[in-house]
Amino acid sequence: MIKKYIQSFGHYLLAIRGLSPQTVKSYLQDLECFILFLEEKNIIQLSEISEDILFLYLIFLRQKGLKSRSLARHLASLRNFFGYLQENNFLEENPALFLENPKLPKLLPKVLSLEEVKTLLSIPNCSTSLGFRDRTILEILYAGGLRVSELINLKVLDFDSSVGILKVLGKGNKERLVPLHTEAQGYLDEYLKNIRPLFKPKEPFIFLNRSGKKLSRQGVWKMIKKYALKANLSKDISPHILRHSFATHLLEGGADLRTVQILLGHADITATEIYTHINSLRLKQLYSTLHPRNED
Repeated sequence: MIKKYIQSFGHYLLAIRGLSPQTVKSYLQDLECFILFLEEKNIIQLSEISEDILFLYLIFLRQKGLKSRSLARHLASLRNFFGYLQENNFLEENPALFLENPKLPKLLPKVLSLEEVKTLLSIPNCSTSLGFRDRTILEILYAGGLRVSELINLKVLDFDSSVGILKVLGKGNKERLVPLHTEAQGYLDEYLKNIRPLFKPKEPFIFLNRSGKKLSRQGVWKMIKKYALKANLSKDISPHILRHSFATHLLEGGADLRTVQILLGHADITATEIYTHINSLRLKQLYSTLHPRNED
């Protein structure tokens, strides 16, 4: 299924982009490697390929011994391939768009500390309709660990305010139920009742832009970048960092890996296991800092 798109991508690179046969061959070789990985994971549909799957693939390549330069080349091939699919309406969005080029020795997701999350959440001006909407978005991303694509596709009827549960449609059209903590429930309930109507809704989605239409992924990304700058956060912030922080903080609080996997909507638990590695690093850092017998 996916292989036919790779073939058409190759023709596009040659005929439209005018790339050399050798360059096109390199692109296709990278993508053939990706196809083998997908087959091992039993992934056969384009809709099943998410940012999480691509992140897991990069970890797989790292474990095979590829260095940062080679990983960056593979990522560039994926970006171009999915960009081509998006431009030709074979795919709604490019899952590789916001993945960062590998720089660190180990590809681990960046996370915010609890204090950094609190600071970020406090930045939007909730006295304005846009500010309240933005605060609600940040609350939901962190409270539920949602992907941005899942957030922007939420519809009004997907929230059951009586129990504080969101019905989320994830990758591969798989539904999952995500509970929200009390504060996040409060923001979402207030937004739906009193703030959302101010946007004069033209579509049934929960989060709307100034025109009353569905908020875009890029709109959420720019919004979070803006608030991260105002909060003076040193990390390179993206919407996905709140998802990473959600998972990491749950595990630090004692949640089991299987529960976090279900909440994140991961089909493969190995995608969730990266967060246990983060916890191990943090525990080691705390041990080195706090143990009375440790010496610098």
